[in-house]
Amino acid sequence: MASNDPLLQPYRLKHLTLRNRIMTTSHEPAYPEDGMPKDRYRLYHLERAKAGVALTMTAGSAAVSKDSPPVFNNILAYKDEVVPWMKRLADDCHEAGAAVMIQLTHLGRRTRWDKSDWLPVVSPSSSREPSHRAFPKVIEDWDIARIIKDYADACERMKEAGLDGVEFECYGHLMDQFMSPFTNTLPAPYGGSLENRMRFSMEILAECRKRVGPDFLLGMRYTADEDDPGGITEEEGVVMGKAFRDSGLVDFLNIIKGRIHTDPAMTDVIPIQGMRSAPFLDFAGRIRAEVGMPTFHAARIPDVATARHAIATGQLDMVGMTRAHMADPHVVRKIMEGREEDIRPCVGATYCLDRIYQGAMALCIHNPATGREETMPHDIAPADVKKKVMIVGAGPAGLEAARVAAERGHQVTVFEAAPQAGGQVRLTAENPRRREMIGIIDWRMAQCAARDVEFRFNTWAEAADVTAEKPDVVIVATGGLPDTDAVAEGADLVVSAWDIIAGDVKPGANVLIWDDAGDHPALMAAETAARAGAQVEVVTRDRSFSPEIMGMNLVPYMRSLQPKGVKFTVTWRVDKVVKDGNRLRATIGSDYQPGTEERIVDQVIVNHGTRPLDDLYFDLKPLSQNLGAVDHDAFIEGRPQTLNGGQEGSFRLYRIGDAVAARNTHAAIYDALRLMMVV
Repeated sequence: MASNDPLLQPYRLKHLTLRNRIMTTSHEPAYPEDGMPKDRYRLYHLERAKAGVALTMTAGSAAVSKDSPPVFNNILAYKDEVVPWMKRLADDCHEAGAAVMIQLTHLGRRTRWDKSDWLPVVSPSSSREPSHRAFPKVIEDWDIARIIKDYADACERMKEAGLDGVEFECYGHLMDQFMSPFTNTLPAPYGGSLENRMRFSMEILAECRKRVGPDFLLGMRYTADEDDPGGITEEEGVVMGKAFRDSGLVDFLNIIKGRIHTDPAMTDVIPIQGMRSAPFLDFAGRIRAEVGMPTFHAARIPDVATARHAIATGQLDMVGMTRAHMADPHVVRKIMEGREEDIRPCVGATYCLDRIYQGAMALCIHNPATGREETMPHDIAPADVKKKVMIVGAGPAGLEAARVAAERGHQVTVFEAAPQAGGQVRLTAENPRRREMIGIIDWRMAQCAARDVEFRFNTWAEAADVTAEKPDVVIVATGGLPDTDAVAEGADLVVSAWDIIAGDVKPGANVLIWDDAGDHPALMAAETAARAGAQVEVVTRDRSFSPEIMGMNLVPYMRSLQPKGVKFTVTWRVDKVVKDGNRLRATIGSDYQPGTEERIVDQVIVNHGTRPLDDLYFDLKPLSQNLGAVDHDAFIEGRPQTLNGGQEGSFRLYRIGDAVAARNTHAAIYDALRLMMVV
């Protein structure tokens, strides 16, 4: 039946009909192998295509030149061998009904010279980008000619691969470095007036169009307002859009507002949790209204209601839901089936982007199947034999285990000592800026409720309670307790970061935080203390503070803590805490030299991870069939566990998440999925 849902209406883009109004915009999950989009990359996009997305925009961005070495694991569009790999991806996605494009770029100064072939980076000025630190060579005429040809060659490769079109990256990268007064100090004909600054991009467009002809789509994702005094203005953005339109070379626009030269600037362009949703939607709508071209846009549009509003009000022609599709690749299918409440929410944690900027692959904080489509299922298959599954602990690991087991058709009971589910995630969500994290818990609770999982809250489970249920499988997901033993002397005088976060202990007036884990709890505790008016110093033995909190997530912490005068001291550790009257004397030492310093404070807060809460596991271990053992090869490969060390045991026993060792939310949920999907 035809739908009147604005999101499900087809859209005609020149000669191409897109089956609905939802797309994933260009992004690089860093899955290529040797610069090629092989099976992992292909299956990631194919999963979304099969579930109904209209357009999957690959790469963010694919490099067109050798002197544009990727800063993370991007596709190398300057190599001929990319063609068969892209063709297989395009063919598979086309067969599933989705259009396929790719974003092409030259990074200019937004990379490093000490990567790949060690060529100097180029830009239309010698100014360094703070994020990537390379001082560029000022681009010469022969560089310009060479790079224009590189763009055209790459564009031709993508047409040969059977893609529907390409999008050019014109924000923060070389095209935009020509456009922006901040980064273009060239004389005419490529510098000076806006028309001159646009010349480089226009020449690329003209050469690419000449190579690929009129039936291959060319689009421009461009900064239409740098939102920074002295940069490209909103009015100039409209002029640029009209120039692209009037050239006849561009088939669609994709609108960006802001700059990405620093972590704070990029976080404003790609907002994370605690920041406003769809902050630039009205701006993109203005560009569409004044320019009159097909308009795409994506910037924290995490939910269906916001996406539907964007289309229904005519602000966009295609709405990008990119991080939303990392959390749940089946967004469109669930809309079509009337199951919007089943969509796994994007909670804005931005674990995905922060990982790639640290040189790792993009992963969703609470969908471990994303990027692992070769081995992990997004849909859970029913079990051949129904079992009775007992789970102890209702944090993220326990809830994922319960959800997956229930989807398999097992009878599931969950014991939880607290009055409600969530564990550390629930405490994290007490921070107003991070309240969206509770979506990790709420979604799983709703999924469990729909599958008749039984919860027994306010129940401290002991071995006899578990065995009395006569289970077939027992999962211990009891998490951990804060570990303050990082202080060699005086551990009894300190409190944990979680004590402060939970509100169990009030912050002192003068607080020293010993962060020996480098993750969120230390800075969450610092925020709580600073908001209460405390003077706060954070000490870490690392050479940089909070190394586990990556670039984009660090930004809101700094915006909160810097105005309150929080001090960060690196390369020092807290060795000893003793009483000094009604205060505390903390001795801090260094791994680099034998000297010490002292701090007189009201309170010492320690962040040193957690110790597994594993007494129940060890009580149950001798009673189990497998003695708690895990076959790691089977665990990694997604095969059933078959080890049997305790022949007399009546149940199989496993522990997951922080009950094993202090890790993070993604690790806990991944443990649960790959274990339970074959139980």
